Amino acid sequence: MSTERLNATFAALADPTRRAILARLASGEVSVNDLAKPFAMSQPAISKHLKVLERAGLIAREVQGRIHMCRLDARPLHAGAEWIAHYTRFWNERLDALQSALDAESAAPPADRRSP
Repeated sequence: MSTERLNATFAALADPTRRAILARLASGEVSVNDLAKPFAMSQPAISKHLKVLERAGLIAREVQGRIHMCRLDARPLHAGAEWIAHYTRFWNERLDALQSALDAESAAPPADRRSP
């Protein structure tokens, strides 16, 4: 995944309203009107959130007459999860090395320990 696409994904996920919209879409396709109902904001405000999600590739919109239906596209989420997993492994390895060094230091006899 490109850096721009990954940036767009994380930017879209940064907003709690957009995360709530994605959570709702995880249950299935929903009309824009139904997506807007639980939020205390105008239809244009919801539309702006949906456009951010669309640009990030997180949702797809289909027009059925006058009704706009939205569905989740989780592919960008997988790329974000892979990016996070890379750094999770990185930090786990560093923390394991630190733990090993601390274990070795605490197991050494007091005479072998250096003074600070």
